[in-house]
Formats: sequence, structure tokens, C-alpha cells
Amino acid sequence: MQFEYTPKVKEMQAKLLAFFERHIYPNEQRFEEEIDANRRAGNAWIPSTVIDELKPRAREAGLWNLFLPRSPRAAQGLSNLEYAPLCEIMGRVPWSAEVFNCSAPDTGNMETLERYASEELKDQWLEPLLAGEIRSAFLMTEPAVASSDATNIACRIERDGDHYVINGTKWWSSGAGDPRCKVYIVMGKSNPDAARHEQQSMIVVPADAPGVTVKRFVPVFGYDHAPHGHMEIELKNVRVPASNILLGEGRGFEMAQGRLGPGRIHHCMRSIGAAERTLELMCKRSLDRVAFGKEIARHGVTQERIAEARCEIEMARLLTLKAGYMMDTVGNKVAKAEIAMIKVVAPNVALKVIDWAIQVHGAAGVSSDFPLASWWAHQRTLRLADGPDEVHRNAIAKLELLKYRSDR
Repeated sequence: MQFEYTPKVKEMQAKLLAFFERHIYPNEQRFEEEIDANRRAGNAWIPSTVIDELKPRAREAGLWNLFLPRSPRAAQGLSNLEYAPLCEIMGRVPWSAEVFNCSAPDTGNMETLERYASEELKDQWLEPLLAGEIRSAFLMTEPAVASSDATNIACRIERDGDHYVINGTKWWSSGAGDPRCKVYIVMGKSNPDAARHEQQSMIVVPADAPGVTVKRFVPVFGYDHAPHGHMEIELKNVRVPASNILLGEGRGFEMAQGRLGPGRIHHCMRSIGAAERTLELMCKRSLDRVAFGKEIARHGVTQERIAEARCEIEMARLLTLKAGYMMDTVGNKVAKAEIAMIKVVAPNVALKVIDWAIQVHGAAGVSSDFPLASWWAHQRTLRLADGPDEVHRNAIAKLELLKYRSDR
């Protein structure tokens, strides 16, 4: 396997890094201050003017919709292997991916619509998403069941003539707090009597459809993640045209697997970027502070952790590149072990590095004066998002044991 970046990718890396130096890093504090000001004024759910200002510049720079390969509607889309180093850069600042229209859950929803929606639905919803004019949410997780097993999903999608009627409650619907969120992709149960993995369907639901109620936002370790947010949503007798079903009844589990593969590796790419930025902050802080008569950087425990962080980040990056390479060459199904492995590895590596960086920063590390506490909360959440560690580890173990079963 050859992971050398192509001249095209190297050029885009340089362009993206320059964009960060000129536009992203200088606006980090302004972004946080703006959200805090909205929060103090009583409404944190207002889109950031920083991001709105930077989106046109990203489009002009050709840094737009980089995540979507092989789509006639997004000619600039890259392969997973090409996208990996660029997505990693975006991971250095949590909100930056939206500037390039490359943020979750929109990326996964756009991929789902591109692969599985009718041309009419693509015209109605995919086009404005690709243009960055609206945002979206993916409604899968439910409060009453263990949603790590998608076959538990209880939300009902029932045919009624030329419509489907939807009833259920979803939560952790990321992005639904944004007032620009105009469309949901909802996963629910359409046929409880079908085979276990053929009971679920996915359907497109306008966010303003009658019967849709955003009940509350669900905080993450006390953070509201405004204006993005993670919402609990009630769907009560919501009626949508039958043509809004994606791919057909009973195909929901299949589509979920297709959607979550790229989403998982995108999270991992960004986690590596977060780990790299954290290591940078850790090194700078350790060189600036003196404890017990010498720089913190000269203490053996700090040097050991810096070295270990560098080793683990490099290993995680190589595993991510391998997974991306396999997704591009042999497909997501064949690459499922690599996708599962990196989904376990990358957030845990990032968490470890952030934890060590907090120690180097001392009490400041757990304050809001530095971003480490917020980054830790986000990476800890990723050990649950798109499937918890335990589910991925079980899948990896089963594939490993299968090599040695005599009855395989």
C-alpha cells in the first residue's frame, strides 16, 4: 500500500493550511465570544456570523464539498484516502468543517441522499445542502431502547395510502438545534414481522412537518454545543409522501451501514487532527512553564508522554489511511474490520493525548481559558457516536475468530 499523497492532495493541503492560518485560527476566539454572547442574551441557537462570512471564501478557494466522491453534483469530491489529510486539518478546530461544508451530520446525510434518494428528493434537499444553504439531522437514536443495536429501534413508519405516518421519539439528533436545519432523515420500523434486518426503513421528513416537536436540547458533559445542538424530537402522526421513502421499505439497516462507514472514518480523521493540535499545545505549554526549578518539558514524565503521543498519533493516522485506502479499492463491506478498528483507536488516542495535555496545563487545562476540556468532552462522546467501542470491538473479535473456526 502506498500512502504517499498525490500532488493534487499536497496542493490542497497547502491551500487548506494557508486558509486556516489566514481565516480559521484568527477567528477562534471571536467564534467562542459570539456564541457566548448569544447564550448570555438568552438564545444560543443563532448561526455563527464567523462561519457565514468564511463559507464564500472557502468556495472561492475550491475547498468545498471535499468529502463526496463520484458525485456529478459535487465534482470536487475526493476519495477517502485523498480526503483523509484534509479532514484531519479540519479536526484542529472543531467548528471549522462547516466552513467547507464538510461537517457532520450533513456529510452523512448528503452521502445518503446521493446514493439512495430519487432525483426529485435530490433536487429538493441535496442541492441546497451541497450549496450550504440549509442544514440537516439524522434521527436514529431513541431514548427508550439501546440504539447501539439498530434492530431495537421502535419508531414506527406505517404506510397509509399515498403517505407514510411516523410516530416515535428520537434523541441525540445532532444539528437539529440549528434554525437552518430544514430536513431530517428518519430511521424507523416499517414492518415488525419481517426478518430482523429488514424491519427498518429510512424516510425524508421536512423539519417543519406538522407533528414534529423539538422537545429539548440534550447537553454533553454540560456543553450545549450551540448552535448545533443535540436534540430530543417527538414525531407524532407525522405524514409525508410515500415518495419520501429511501430505496424502499426494509432497506434501512442496509443504508445505515452504508451511511455510517464514511461517517465513522471522517470522525477518526478529525480526531487525529484534534490530537495533533493538542500535542502542539502540550509542547508549547511545557516549554513555557517552570516547575521545581526547570521547564515542565525537561521533566522525564512529560517527555515520555510527548513521545508516546507522537507514536500513537502516527499509528492511528496510518490505520486511518489504510481504512480509507481499502474503502476506495475494495469497498466498505470488505473494509469493515479496518473501519471498526480505527473507530475504536482514534477517539481513544485523542482522549489520551488531551488528558496528558490537561496535566501539563495544570488547573488551566480544565478551565474555559483553554479548549482542552471542551475537546475532551467531544472525543469522549465519539466513543459512543456511530456505535460504541464495545460494538466495534465485538465485530473485530468475531472477524478475527472467524479465521480460525473449523466450520466457517
